[in-house]
Amino acid sequence: MVRSPLTPAEVERGQRLGALLRRARGRRSMLDVALAAHISPETLRKIETGRVATPAFPTIAAIADTLGLSLDAVWAELSRPERTADDQRVLPATRRPSLAS
Repeated sequence: MVRSPLTPAEVERGQRLGALLRRARGRRSMLDVALAAHISPETLRKIETGRVATPAFPTIAAIADTLGLSLDAVWAELSRPERTADDQRVLPATRRPSLAS
């Protein structure tokens, strides 16, 4: 089976996913996160670097769970049309933004 080439939007979304996961991983080692998510460190490395721009949903769900990210937070990051300075922060699965200023 031959895969169709990725669109520029898919490539950019894969890069945003990788950046989000790297930020969420913080100082944790790639090996520790990969083993906890039951994936290979090589798979995690490829996702974080954007080489795998469209990873399987169960893989992303496992990594997000390991990092304490909600899938809603992951989707919100990937669905943003533009990046801003506020995109540098990651909300854990248990935190929600406050409406109070």
